[in-house]
Amino acid sequence: MKYCMQCGSEYQEGVTECADCPGTALVDAEAMRQRHIPLPGEGETRKFVRAATAEDPFTAEDYVRLLEIQRIPVFIRPRRSGSVDVLTTGTLEPWWEIMVGEEFLERAVQLIAQEKRQLEETSAEAALAAEEEERETEGSLPPGTL
Repeated sequence: MKYCMQCGSEYQEGVTECADCPGTALVDAEAMRQRHIPLPGEGETRKFVRAATAEDPFTAEDYVRLLEIQRIPVFIRPRRSGSVDVLTTGTLEPWWEIMVGEEFLERAVQLIAQEKRQLEETSAEAALAAEEEERETEGSLPPGTL
């Protein structure tokens, strides 16, 4: 049997594409298991726990891509409670939760912490480069052109 990696539908041998998910190739049961996708009839029993939070969906998607590359089962979800914005409530809670399979929690936390450090270093370097460029630009302006 072959299975759709997108929706999990089961297909007879010889079928090459899912009828419900055009463009999605079909794979065998072993490939589904390697990607941690349950087969039809196999209930998903994995428990997912929060590995991290993100302030915005772009950062959350970055973390998801990072974990997927490491084959860690992951998904993001909006928090069920919390503030929408700091103006109306005075507090701001992280809005996105990064959920991973419980057995992958420790590794996921390490990877996300490493990614955060790299992003912070990159943003600090970018800020310094922008300041330097600004100083150079200010120094190259002709007198009296501000």
